[in-house]
Amino acid sequence: MFRSRRLRESVLLTLGVITPIGILAVNVSAFVMTHLAEFRIGIAALALLSGLVLNGLTAWWLLRLASRSAAPLFREYRMWAIGAAVLIVALTAAGGGYLTYLGMRDPGHLPDTLSMVVATFMLALPLAVTFAGRRMAGMGGIIPVDEPAGKEKSPSRRGALQKRT
Repeated sequence: MFRSRRLRESVLLTLGVITPIGILAVNVSAFVMTHLAEFRIGIAALALLSGLVLNGLTAWWLLRLASRSAAPLFREYRMWAIGAAVLIVALTAAGGGYLTYLGMRDPGHLPDTLSMVVATFMLALPLAVTFAGRRMAGMGGIIPVDEPAGKEKSPSRRGALQKRT
């Protein structure tokens, strides 16, 4: 079944590590549940930080895209665009942190629907905005990468070679 020694060792290592990691995860979860009141503020603060980072990176990328795609318009309204981006990022991150804090108020009602919806929204919002921004800019994929201006839709080498011949 397992012909490769490396594959066999990897499978055995994985099987040996899964149970101790599971035991640690269960015990850490039980500890957090027992001390949820103390962890609640920390979890909400981490949700706030996560929202600031994810939404901030998305806003930063969109502002860079706007500065390249619509340079004259962006130069004229630069401060307004940056101000709006900062406000939107701060409000969405603060809302995510606060709603997470509210959702963690009762350990007897976990998993909490509010917390699950907020966490899903906090992940989906920056991904959806990035995806939509990339589609509108004519770029593929979800993860924003630095692509030189005008190179978003460059022809493949194979296509260029076939046209020359």
